[in-house]
Amino acid sequence: MSANTQESVKSITVGELLKSRGKMLELRVVTGAGHLGRKIPVSQINRPGLAIAGHLEQFRSERIQIIGQGEHAFCVKESGRKIAANLRKMFAYSDIPCVIITGGLRPLQSIKEACRAAGIPLLATGCDTSSFIRELTIFLDDKLAAITYAHGVLVSVYGLGVLIQGDSGVGKSECALELLKRGHILIADDVVEIKRRIGYILVGNSPKNIKHYMEVRGLGIIDVELLFGVGSILDQSLIEMHVKLESVSGGANLSNYDRTGLQTNEVSILDVPVPSLRLPVTPGRNLAVLIEVAALNQRLKNQGCFTAKKFNENLLREMRSKKQE
Repeated sequence: MSANTQESVKSITVGELLKSRGKMLELRVVTGAGHLGRKIPVSQINRPGLAIAGHLEQFRSERIQIIGQGEHAFCVKESGRKIAANLRKMFAYSDIPCVIITGGLRPLQSIKEACRAAGIPLLATGCDTSSFIRELTIFLDDKLAAITYAHGVLVSVYGLGVLIQGDSGVGKSECALELLKRGHILIADDVVEIKRRIGYILVGNSPKNIKHYMEVRGLGIIDVELLFGVGSILDQSLIEMHVKLESVSGGANLSNYDRTGLQTNEVSILDVPVPSLRLPVTPGRNLAVLIEVAALNQRLKNQGCFTAKKFNENLLREMRSKKQE
């Protein structure tokens, strides 16, 4: 089962990287200032030691290429003609975003000439290689994380991020409003922007133009921060549970809904499985209370306590013992 979402692919340019993090990462352009429009499509970086040595079988050309002390020492030690030939082969890949020299090293002439000939931006930084890679990866992961948009409401219930979805008019916003009155926290209403971060975790937030606002039928647009206070809103939250509200007519059969809690359903969001729960919407049901209990129960499951399974095992054990008697 998958949630109803719409995915979007992102990338940034080398120029945007310089504008956003150039000062913080001590980046400067050595050559290729006219080619800063090259796109960076992934957050991972590459240390091209094997490629510089002439082994291009597993060369990840789509990544930013980092030349640190090890690669620099090899270039100094090896024949200049051989290095130049290997660099030409390496830079023949058209999708290389840029090359960055780290650790305050002085860029070698062979590297500058090869980058200039291929039209690849060559940057340099005084930052230590490992620290630079860590900070760059964090920045790129935020900017280039897989992203999708879901129609629904994201609420933090007892610290657990709950994505509430359902057909239009089923009562998602009204349910979220009741949760707010009970002291829980709103992250997004109507449209939820979801990013997949390192470690396959999902982070949800609200698009800027509708942040901290809710649309409630009969009331219109309300400002949650003004009505309930600054403690009722969050800019973002992990998404750890999914609830699907399903409208049920008066004479509908409710037997297809789980009554034991033994079923474990999931939805896939950006290829990340999220525990999912289906709740029938019928007159008189307090959905906010049900979602509160479901969130607490999910927290217990996350800690290894599966109440329904434990109850079932105890019941089966008692039945077997009575049968033996």
